[in-house]
Amino acid sequence: MVMQHYLSLIQNTMRSNWNRVAITDFGGSVEYTHGQLAEQVTSLTILFDKIGIQPGDKIAICGRNCCNWGVAYMAIAAYRCIAVSILPEFTSESIHDFVNHSEAKCVFVGPWVRGRIDLEKMPDVEAFIAIEDFSVMSSKTPISSEEIADLYAQRYPNGLAPEDWILPTDNLEDLALINYTSGSTGSPKGVMVTNLNLSNNVMYGLANIPNGPDKTLVSMLPLAHMFGLMFEFLYQIAGGTHVYFITKSITPALLLEAFKKVHPYMILTVPLVIEKIFKKNIFPQIRKPLIQILWYMPFVGRQIRRRVYDTLMQTFGGKLEVLIIGGAAFSKDVERCLRQIRFPYTCGYGMTECAPLVCYASWKEFAFGSCGHIIDNMEMRVESAHPTYEPGELLVRGAGVMRGYYKNLQATDNVFTEDGWMRTGDIGIVDRKGNVFLRGRSKNMILGASGQNIYPEEIEDKLNSLEGVSESVVVERDGKLIGLVFPENYAEDKLEELRSLMERNLQKLNGLLPNFMKVSNLEIVKKEFEKTPKKSIKRFLYK
Repeated sequence: MVMQHYLSLIQNTMRSNWNRVAITDFGGSVEYTHGQLAEQVTSLTILFDKIGIQPGDKIAICGRNCCNWGVAYMAIAAYRCIAVSILPEFTSESIHDFVNHSEAKCVFVGPWVRGRIDLEKMPDVEAFIAIEDFSVMSSKTPISSEEIADLYAQRYPNGLAPEDWILPTDNLEDLALINYTSGSTGSPKGVMVTNLNLSNNVMYGLANIPNGPDKTLVSMLPLAHMFGLMFEFLYQIAGGTHVYFITKSITPALLLEAFKKVHPYMILTVPLVIEKIFKKNIFPQIRKPLIQILWYMPFVGRQIRRRVYDTLMQTFGGKLEVLIIGGAAFSKDVERCLRQIRFPYTCGYGMTECAPLVCYASWKEFAFGSCGHIIDNMEMRVESAHPTYEPGELLVRGAGVMRGYYKNLQATDNVFTEDGWMRTGDIGIVDRKGNVFLRGRSKNMILGASGQNIYPEEIEDKLNSLEGVSESVVVERDGKLIGLVFPENYAEDKLEELRSLMERNLQKLNGLLPNFMKVSNLEIVKKEFEKTPKKSIKRFLYK
């Protein structure tokens, strides 16, 4: 695959779809055609120039998903600057620290963030710009919107034409993005992503998950997170897909409304969302004794499975071509049901450090329980004497791998081997057909009393499928395995009932586990586990 700059792909697609709608705020009033997107980007580049921003400077974006977040990112790329993406859910202190650490010269600030930050604590910033209308909140160089409009009119007296829309494509090896992400370790780092890393992902997406101007998508993952930025924005714009951004706090009702109205061709989500849909709407129906008997009967069973398929398809808008699941361990019970009803699902694997995709496979060739196989222009090896059946740490290298961690040489040295492989921190195997099977995170692995490797994710998968369990975390305490459980219907006045249920669940769970993995106790927690923006549990909080 000959590498093309992702901005070249975006430039050509936008020119060809100049008057078609590109992005929309779902339920809002902001919408841009490709031409209007180009015009707004061009206006912002004029603003950058007037306030003294130079190509190569860092420009931060901190705000919730919306059309203007995407416009800000595109303007940064068009001006040859480096985007610094900061999740708005970070604390005020963290936002200040990341802006200062990145040496950002300009910051786009969303309304939800504005009241929580102190501009004076970011003294090196030249200008702060409001995301919602691109007004200049504060600038060391006085500038007005009228002045920017006049300069734009002078440069393009007849308006911006498609042939005037030119993006930089000669900087493939240059740094494009510093992504500050929370992860699940409690110690965020600035991942340095290059244009090459982004281009490899965009090209792979276009070649293996076809999109186009006739398709629509609901963007619900944070744009400040690598998965949201890449697969719900950049790759979609490169293909001409019409993207609808959910700008509010996401609730199940809002998601269902968006799916119903937008009819997305693809949904990229985390296991937690799908598992909750199954626990609430699917499993209570298909786990009735009579249905379980009929499920496998030749004719009746096929009809029942088709009804479940139709229910799910309508839940997701009716035009779904692929459901992509990733970001955490996926329930085998839910996956087995999806496989039995022949739903178009697949599980991928990625990380911010790979911008983000590492493994993927089309749902038609996807192997049950796997996360696909290594993507184009990437290599993987397993640090194990027998990589096809003995789990070891997964190492990767190739066009998708980051440059390193910004201003953190020690962390960069720790993650790369001397011969250039990057340690993923994930444990798994790769079978003879190239399918990758994850076992867990290396830092989560627990060493058993007899030296066996215990991966808590494998225990949690079984525990989460038991009655009354919403989610769980398995930890080691004083040499024993303890399961922390958040029940589906927690209530103080039902604690005794819940404890009895967990005692029964403990017996069932241990009946499914080998001796060295048996759990000593199940403890009830009173609220949901804290999670990262991609809905992975922050395990470090529950050690």
